[in-house]
Amino acid sequence: MELMFVHPFHLAFKEDFVAKGSAHDSRILSDALSRPRGLRIPECKYYLVDAGYGIRNRYITPYHGVRYHLKEFSAQRPENAKELFNLRHSSLRITIERVFGILKKRFRVLDAEPFWDFQTQVDIVLACCIIPNHIMGVDPSDLLNQGLYNELESDLIIPTLTE
Repeated sequence: MELMFVHPFHLAFKEDFVAKGSAHDSRILSDALSRPRGLRIPECKYYLVDAGYGIRNRYITPYHGVRYHLKEFSAQRPENAKELFNLRHSSLRITIERVFGILKKRFRVLDAEPFWDFQTQVDIVLACCIIPNHIMGVDPSDLLNQGLYNELESDLIIPTLTE
């Protein structure tokens, strides 16, 4: 099963697209964009995506051929604007990926070997995303959600250029 989620920084899942089998990121994106009620990017908004999505209007991808991963910066800080951009891009992507790790911790069924039919698997994934959204809508200060915020903020890195 391939999943693509739109996840704003306020931790609510906004959009999701599910497909059978495995597929490249760009194929999933093309499918999401081609659906009648598919993915639409609001005016003045941008989506942070990895290099697998390619360059598209209003998609923020990292610079190619420039250091990108956090571990590549462990010994040496960014030396130019492109490296700084890639480091910040990587930091934000890691924050988003951590949300999925937290979701898998909260709902262990997402990390288990699936034995249900495809539609049931889709329903389970959607339910696991809807429940936290509902909790945030009813009580944004809920301790469970507050723990998610604290866990995410503790790992957020705000890199700067070397002076």
